[in-house]
Amino acid sequence: MAPPTAEELEACPFCEGREGRTPSETLALGRPDGAEPDTPGWTVRVVPNLYPALERQEVVVHTPRHNRTLADLGPDELRVVARAWRERAAAARAGGFPYVQALLNEGQDAGASLPHSHSQLVWLRASPPAVVAEDAGSENGCAVCALVAQERREGTRLVVERDGLALVAAYAGRLPYELLLAPADHPGESAFESEALPAAIALLGEAIRRLHTLEGPVPLNAWLHDGGHWHIELVPRMSVLAGLELGAGLYVNTLAPETAAERLREAS
Repeated sequence: MAPPTAEELEACPFCEGREGRTPSETLALGRPDGAEPDTPGWTVRVVPNLYPALERQEVVVHTPRHNRTLADLGPDELRVVARAWRERAAAARAGGFPYVQALLNEGQDAGASLPHSHSQLVWLRASPPAVVAEDAGSENGCAVCALVAQERREGTRLVVERDGLALVAAYAGRLPYELLLAPADHPGESAFESEALPAAIALLGEAIRRLHTLEGPVPLNAWLHDGGHWHIELVPRMSVLAGLELGAGLYVNTLAPETAAERLREAS
């Protein structure tokens, strides 16, 4: 990945020392006790989205350094990101927003307006349609449990299993290298309350790093579905969704998931 230009660095409102260029923070982690808000010294910072698409939307700035991707962050940094997600999800629930949609956009072609690594937390007053549809598909038993059990048993699409989590290449992925990351066993709590959340975010970062090894810094989207069996989906935007995909719901994936999993297993 090419280093950022001087113009990119100067324009970035998320870098440390530019706190006055964003709305006032709702959370900052890492500053000493008693430090003034909206000042340098933070590790992770959360601010309202300046242009929210919905009623309440926050930006989680992952690092004071101008890193462009989650894959560049170390384990300690990722644990703080998980803590920020957890604390702001609790604030959302306390404020009458029972569902929080966590999402990650990296690259302009994936909808990222700024290259500095960040995620978004969208506060919702009800579960979104995608999660409702997933829950409806689990009326006769947890669909994610069944999928993960099958992938662990067969192994051909399993990329890595660690810390009670399974990372698999989606068997019917819409685009190359589409991945699913989920607890191997059915969780009994929300993702934001789970002890596995830091490990899940770390494994997401590792998946992105492996993808970068294979394909370079491709644009991508990832999101957390906090339904009955919470999980993270990662979709690299390596091809364009055209009329067939958008109009008919028929996706042409040029890479078999078994091949994607094999390549990702071998990548570092």
